[in-house]
Amino acid sequence: MAKLSPMMQQYFEIKEKYQDTILFFRLGDFYEMFYEDAITCSKELELTLTGKDCGQEERAPMCGVPFHAAEQYVDKLIEKGYKVAICEQIEDPAEAKGIVKRGVIRVVTAGTVTNSKLLDEKNNNYLCSVFCNDDVVGMAFVDVTTGDLFATQFGYDRGDILSELSRYSPSEIICNRAFIENGSLISFINERLGCFVEAEQDYFFEDEFVNQKLANQFEGYEGELPVNGYECARVAVGAMLEYLAKTQMCELPHIKDIQFYTSEQYMDIDFSSKRNLEITSTMRDNKRRGSLLWVLDETETSMGARMLKSWIDKPLLNVTSIQNRLNAVEELNKSTIIRSEIRENLSKIQDIERLISRVVTGGANCRDLQALKTSFEPLPEIIKNAQMLESTLNRSVCSQIDDMQDLCHLLERAIIENPPITVKEGGIIREGFDENVDLYRKAMTEGKQWLATIEQQEKEKTGIKNLKIGFNKVFGYYIEVSKSNVGLVPDTYIRKQTLTTGERYITGELKEIENNILGAEERICALEYSIFCEIRDAVSNANTRILQTAKALAQLDVLCSLAEVSVKNNYIMPVVNVSGKIDIKDGRHPVVERVLKGQQLFIPNDTFLSQADRVSVITGPNMAGKSTYMRQVALIVLMAQVGSFVPATSAEIGIVDKIFTRVGASDDLASGQSTFMVEMNEVANILNNATKNSLLILDEIGRGTSTYDGLSIAWAVVEYIADLKKLGAKTLFATHYHELTELEDKLEGVKNYCIAVKKRGDDIIFLRKIIRGGADQSYGIEVAKLAGVKNDVIKRAKEIVEKLSVINTNINKNVKIEVEDDVQLGFEQFGGQDIINKLQKMDVTTLTPIEALNILYELKTEADKI
Repeated sequence: MAKLSPMMQQYFEIKEKYQDTILFFRLGDFYEMFYEDAITCSKELELTLTGKDCGQEERAPMCGVPFHAAEQYVDKLIEKGYKVAICEQIEDPAEAKGIVKRGVIRVVTAGTVTNSKLLDEKNNNYLCSVFCNDDVVGMAFVDVTTGDLFATQFGYDRGDILSELSRYSPSEIICNRAFIENGSLISFINERLGCFVEAEQDYFFEDEFVNQKLANQFEGYEGELPVNGYECARVAVGAMLEYLAKTQMCELPHIKDIQFYTSEQYMDIDFSSKRNLEITSTMRDNKRRGSLLWVLDETETSMGARMLKSWIDKPLLNVTSIQNRLNAVEELNKSTIIRSEIRENLSKIQDIERLISRVVTGGANCRDLQALKTSFEPLPEIIKNAQMLESTLNRSVCSQIDDMQDLCHLLERAIIENPPITVKEGGIIREGFDENVDLYRKAMTEGKQWLATIEQQEKEKTGIKNLKIGFNKVFGYYIEVSKSNVGLVPDTYIRKQTLTTGERYITGELKEIENNILGAEERICALEYSIFCEIRDAVSNANTRILQTAKALAQLDVLCSLAEVSVKNNYIMPVVNVSGKIDIKDGRHPVVERVLKGQQLFIPNDTFLSQADRVSVITGPNMAGKSTYMRQVALIVLMAQVGSFVPATSAEIGIVDKIFTRVGASDDLASGQSTFMVEMNEVANILNNATKNSLLILDEIGRGTSTYDGLSIAWAVVEYIADLKKLGAKTLFATHYHELTELEDKLEGVKNYCIAVKKRGDDIIFLRKIIRGGADQSYGIEVAKLAGVKNDVIKRAKEIVEKLSVINTNINKNVKIEVEDDVQLGFEQFGGQDIINKLQKMDVTTLTPIEALNILYELKTEADKI
């Protein structure tokens, strides 16, 4: 077998250590890929596949990309799920003896991307670490670009795992082998969350190793970090730090502490509920526009946008913390001028968090430093305005903002206004900052003038009229004097060379100028880069106060955003307490109202839920607004616990620990589950995990199976939820099973509501108003007509429904449903009861005079038949 060339031997030695990556191997001005990597990149990046003679009989498959454009190709590979190892020349080729030394300087993965072009500025990019030990799961989430690190642990539960993952939406997950063995869960994470999951080596999770990693990263780890009680979470953090060390290959001083938290701190919203309520993205196309986040986001900075999303993903459970946020928003709501000036100055601030992360990891350039300087300039004005605020939270936020004027002045004096991207080619240091840089710069532009000036000065000093300054590669610059004038040469001249026609001399001044002129360009580049590194280090050393300021600015931005939204959309400050009551007057759906703005008026509705009135059974036709109404209640509750004002005229919100929704229908064909099975899985999850302090939004339970099976399940679910001994959760329960309206008289805590509808002949008008009582019919055929179903089908449907109604009435005369107290419910209607029911359900406030006369005539006709 032919021997590999030295270069390819080096390649294989490095590739052996990074087998699970695509190796970008630096050769001159290109990154080259070989063998399988080349074939993969040729396909994924649409590159031409060539070959290279590497000492073997067959040429090695090869493709490459220019080093200055490599970033865009790396980004494409990361988006497709690959890891990329960047292998650089780590010594100067001009000084290398033999083959140039090379080594991997960084491994780029989905969860460790730092390229701003690949990152969404309004979203964090989280790497997740999971450690599963027996029945406990520890999870850690880090954003390398901001330094945020969160950790928690809980009992092993599929739903809780997915809830935490949906809270952070990580791009990449590393885990121990015990976690990855759950194949169905991993498949769900891959497919539904679009997240890459990979098991790491066992040593990542060993206790002694983890302790060492934590001690190295965090000052006072053993004495200050609250790790006790978070053993699995601690291991998850340690494994994450090892993974970051292997991929980033540099220190990460901006990751300063671990924010441990428990389920008791934040409202729990499971994966399907978050999706159904469209909290941070829409259900149909996963876009920000059309979500609650879209409505509430009036932030001026990307840092604020990320923090707002974090607040929405983690609504609070502590009344005092919520009230502090509400008070801060209220103060900014009323302080129009202060809010406006703060927001104007915030708009000038760039992404300080991500800029400083590039600085501390050594990846920043002069434009990054210039962006920091620009971001520091408005800080004094922001502090001046914020100091006028008096609420507890606003004052706390203001106290954490450093004006950064020392760094601002340093960067202003040091870096030119529009620096180049590269930092090793000079042209980045401002004139007047460093005298040596100024000297070299002058040498490059004024060297000839200097020589001419010195020549004239020496002629005048010595009286030698034909004295001249020359240059050669051996001696450099010299003063040449003819033989006839040698006697006039001063003692300060140093003889360097004797010629037949004269003598050549040098002086100290000439030698100094020579040093400045010769190699000035090379020297100035090296000097400017050295100065840049010193400045970058000075900024890096201030990373603690810079990050603290960035967090405070983000928080101020979020509070201003919520205040701005409240003013624009006419929101009010809710009362948040532990009463267990939800009392909303004239509530509106924040997203639907925003979409409809300027087109039509959103119809507000009241909501009252308490321990005594805990279950609302809502009936009415499709398209009438039941789902919108129920979702708006959930969103108003969530907004209140985030610390936001809400769309209503008044709202009292008793703390809700969890929100569950069972809305819509969809198959999960990939896992072999039908619509009804998906529905029942969600119902089971709700009943197993909800508490009496939860809010349940249930829409059309039992519609995926036969009528009587579905009715029985829906009936039993309402019974279970309404029972204080079993659950007793506050619930909005929408249904087309009108039989469930009977439960109001049979179960404590159940109340009937319906959507008001006007019917004129075969046409119906949805009034979008929730009123007490149950709907008398479903209006399904009328809705079909509104949707444009052909008239022949509508006519035939009416004929069929009349026949089925007769059959159903005869059947129902013999149907009885037993409840736990042995009371038998009959679905038949007796004599005058029909008229009484119609009168009870009637909303006389919506009737026109002619409609009232028509109804009176119909009731009289029915009464005559009794």
